[in-house]
Amino acid sequence: MPDSDPKAPQRPGPWPPAPLPDAKAMPPSTWAKKTGFRPKFSGEANASDSGQISLQPKPKEPDTNVDLEAGRAPATAPTPANGVAHRDKVPPLPPPKDHVVKKRRDSDGVPKSSVSSINGQAPPPPPPPPPGRRAASHEDIVDDDGFVSRNSHMKYELRDSPGLVPIGVYGIQHYVSILGSLILIPLVMVPAMGGSREDTSAVVSTVLFVSGMTTLLHTNFGSRLPLIQGPSFVYLAPALAIINSSEFQGLNENKFKHIMKELQGAIIIGSAFQTFLGYTGLMSLLVRLINPVVVSPTIAAVGLSFYSYGFPIVGTCLEIGAVQILVVIVFSLYLRKISVFGHRIFLIYAVPLGLAITWAVAFLLTEAGVYNYNGCDINIPSSNMVSEHCRKHVSKMKHCRVDTSYALESSPWFRFPYPLQWGTPVFHWKMALVMCVVSLISSVDSVGSYHASSLLVASRPPTPGVLSRGIGLEGLSSVLAGLWGTGTGSTTLTENVHTIAVTKMGSRRAVQLGACFLILLSLVGKVGGFIASIPEVMVAGLLCFMWAMLTALGLSNLRYSEAGSSRNIIIIGLSLFFSLSVPAYFQQYGISPHSNSSVPSYFQPYIVASHGPFRTQYGGLNYFLNTTFSLHMVVAFLVAVILDNTVPGSKQERGVYVWSETEVARREPAVANDYELPLRVGRIFRWVKWVGL
Repeated sequence: MPDSDPKAPQRPGPWPPAPLPDAKAMPPSTWAKKTGFRPKFSGEANASDSGQISLQPKPKEPDTNVDLEAGRAPATAPTPANGVAHRDKVPPLPPPKDHVVKKRRDSDGVPKSSVSSINGQAPPPPPPPPPGRRAASHEDIVDDDGFVSRNSHMKYELRDSPGLVPIGVYGIQHYVSILGSLILIPLVMVPAMGGSREDTSAVVSTVLFVSGMTTLLHTNFGSRLPLIQGPSFVYLAPALAIINSSEFQGLNENKFKHIMKELQGAIIIGSAFQTFLGYTGLMSLLVRLINPVVVSPTIAAVGLSFYSYGFPIVGTCLEIGAVQILVVIVFSLYLRKISVFGHRIFLIYAVPLGLAITWAVAFLLTEAGVYNYNGCDINIPSSNMVSEHCRKHVSKMKHCRVDTSYALESSPWFRFPYPLQWGTPVFHWKMALVMCVVSLISSVDSVGSYHASSLLVASRPPTPGVLSRGIGLEGLSSVLAGLWGTGTGSTTLTENVHTIAVTKMGSRRAVQLGACFLILLSLVGKVGGFIASIPEVMVAGLLCFMWAMLTALGLSNLRYSEAGSSRNIIIIGLSLFFSLSVPAYFQQYGISPHSNSSVPSYFQPYIVASHGPFRTQYGGLNYFLNTTFSLHMVVAFLVAVILDNTVPGSKQERGVYVWSETEVARREPAVANDYELPLRVGRIFRWVKWVGL
């Protein structure tokens, strides 16, 4: 019979056929499969719950996830979360009958796709539907460190407003958790300028006032993301370079006010340049050159550049400074999973809690008489001390005691910061040019913060126009900071992204209410006096942690690119190495090993303008070039932006930022409500593409 004939063709079985256990898949056809790259979202490499990068994803059930693009179930791994279909050639399987593709709807009724995207936006498969939306934030998972995985379970998203009391509580929590970034810069700068504790108190109050005011402006008329504005560490190094200029070394009377007026003039000019970049739309063109491989080493170099200041100051009173660092490390790492009433207080409040505990310990040691030495008075200069015993312990008394400052007693109860309170700003073009370069680096920092925070709290990343609008308003905010006299510009704090991810609070209203609270707090002069009373060694201990965090936050931008790519590894390595080595060459050039300088050793790297290798007949040009190339962040940015934009590499490998398209954003109510200017202001400027959506 035909059925028994061995040569007869077999009857075809059911279609589609079941996969054979030893069947080999076709060779991978995409770059991602050839290299083993499996992103989670936004081009991010796979990360475990502890934040460590893993080579293989966690195994999941192969029959519960369906490839929405190819119409078949994957054999070994689910569809990657960046919206790229799994392209291994496996026989298609029919989807389960009870399988339902889950979607959530925005408050405007626009569905958000459950498929994640590359840098926040998925490439449209054929036939091209509208570009993919960011996955619902309540389905996201953020790891213990706050920013590696998807599905964050955000408590409040960008436009959520659950009520005055919850919003107020979370708003104050947001500012308290980021307190170190707001108050520590004046505690470093004002003493370096020759200011007293009373001057420090006044500057701290001014910083709090300007930070609250500029945050309100930015959340209403800037990028509209819940980002706190304040004094950035980006401005600290150039400010210290100006403070330690040779022309200011001989000043004795009113040195603080004179240097402050010089800083004000430089900040105003540099901020005007940043405003020009934003509101003319040039930033929307420049942003094409700024990608994660550029942002990462630039921001990391900001934190690494202060290594000469951190532990040398801690070492002046090691029993207090080391305890400060250890307490913060224990809170932020070892106790980070402990929750109290649903809040990870040790992770969120690591800096203020660590400061309070260490300050209490130092107070007890001081009151117990540990730092009392017979016949020694701390108010007598060491040069006038006769006793060798007192000269030996004067440093210990000065840095370890907590009762040496009278800023709290001398501060008024009410103080209103006002513009030009230090006098009329002084303008010098050489210092203004340095600040123009710094404002560009500040803009690069903000680009990374805008993108990362938008993936957490908004429906989509902002458009290039919204980004330019935000940079332009940051420039105006820094102009206000220059007029009020904070000593630095006002820009988006890099620590915002970590704070949002950890606190899971992305409400714009909460940040605005917290800004109002900050303005009221700045009017109480005793608050500034209390902050100015923080001992210098504790400030240095906190800064060691803050600068390390800033370096890590900068490098974390690499999660949007392929961090294992040899191209990216070499670019990052060269950028970081030369950001340390080139400034060291400028800082050490022309210095005698036994030179005697009135500048403290930890400020020696900032006097480069007087002895750098550029020695032309134009003194102002020498100042600008020597100072600029002695800044670590500038060298890192130049090396990274040149290499990243000239060395060939795919967009996925480079992790190119994907911003929302203007026309698509205008058609979607959710995106329009996220970024559109309030009070119908956007309609007036709708014809200006870099101001409106």
